[in-house]
Amino acid sequence: MRPSSKRHGALGVDAYRAMGYLPAAMRNYLVRLGWAHGDQEIFSTEEMLAAFDLPQIGRSPARFDFAKLENLNGHYIRASSDAELLAEIEQLLPHIEQGPALAARLTAELRAKLLAAMPGLKERAKTLVELVESARYVYTERPIAIDDKAQSLLDGGGRALIGDLVEVLAAVEPWDAETTEAAVRTFSERVGLKLGAVAQPLRAALTGRTTSPGIFEVLAVLGKDETLGRLADQREEAAQRAAS
Repeated sequence: MRPSSKRHGALGVDAYRAMGYLPAAMRNYLVRLGWAHGDQEIFSTEEMLAAFDLPQIGRSPARFDFAKLENLNGHYIRASSDAELLAEIEQLLPHIEQGPALAARLTAELRAKLLAAMPGLKERAKTLVELVESARYVYTERPIAIDDKAQSLLDGGGRALIGDLVEVLAAVEPWDAETTEAAVRTFSERVGLKLGAVAQPLRAALTGRTTSPGIFEVLAVLGKDETLGRLADQREEAAQRAAS
């Protein structure tokens, strides 16, 4: 899912929405474009109305700075509640590539998973489009797409580890970040590997990428059935390669 390209010239409100900027962040950025109120950068709408004063408008032409807008938008994303962000994402989906298809799949179960994932997702996202993209591991369908870097991890012995780890994780009850971490740590010690050497192929198998929120958060968000299903897909892939 990609936003419209950032180009010079005037953009309509719809374009900024499609690029994933929150309305509150846009208001805050625009009111500070050519106007200053001391060193204050972040304003609520009420603060803007109370503080705005014509004499404080700068005489020099204002310059639109996308980097500054993104940083401000990131602040508003982090300050928003998880439910507010999910509502904003649902409003965004009809306006971005592949968004309508995802909107059609937003069941109560998928919404609950996205809400559970939101704390780990919103810390680094600067736009809602980035947030949706980083949440891909939650809503992608099996068998998940594996990018080149993740594929190299799995091809380099990672699938063999995953095959052994499936049985370990299948026995975990109850299923949460703490219990899965304990199980993976115990497995790592038993096979004589550092935790990262197991966590990275596990991340690759579950998200299709080499970067994600914390891997045990990923396990908790996906749930036991989906986790074991994705790992079983990689175990089956390993068996097919060995037989060919």
